Amino acid sequence: MGAETTGMTARLLILLMMANGTPILLRKLLGDRLGWPVDGGCRFPDGRPWFGPSKTWRGLVCGIGAAALTAPLLGLPWAMGALVGAASLAGDLLSSFLKRRLGIGSSGMALGLDQVPESLLPLLAVRERLGLDWSYIAWFVIVFIVLELALSAVLYRLRIRNRPY
Repeated sequence: MGAETTGMTARLLILLMMANGTPILLRKLLGDRLGWPVDGGCRFPDGRPWFGPSKTWRGLVCGIGAAALTAPLLGLPWAMGALVGAASLAGDLLSSFLKRRLGIGSSGMALGLDQVPESLLPLLAVRERLGLDWSYIAWFVIVFIVLELALSAVLYRLRIRNRPY
């Protein structure tokens, strides 16, 4: 892997960490304040929540904003940061929706389902713009899964996350 690819990988990983980490940090700092659920507490026809209480407007807006603000610091346009953040959090919402349909509770673990959409969707959103090929995207998603699981365990030990995944 060349230096250019390594640099782009690092920048994309940082954007994903900002988009997905900001809601976790805000939850720790603010608790439930301003944490209105995206689904408004509504239920899907199966009787389960659409997403659950941990998916909030605060997290969505601030996660996208954090990625947008970080992008220029990494030499990328703010709009690309916003797009990566929005696509990653859309993937996170998709994961939550699917987990609820499978009967997995809020913040419950589903290896792969928790990581793949939030790393794959942003890469698909910027694929053409960045010239990403399919082998790179597959490799990146695998790297993201490994790093996300490791980082989650660290954040749990630091008492930032409530669960080690």
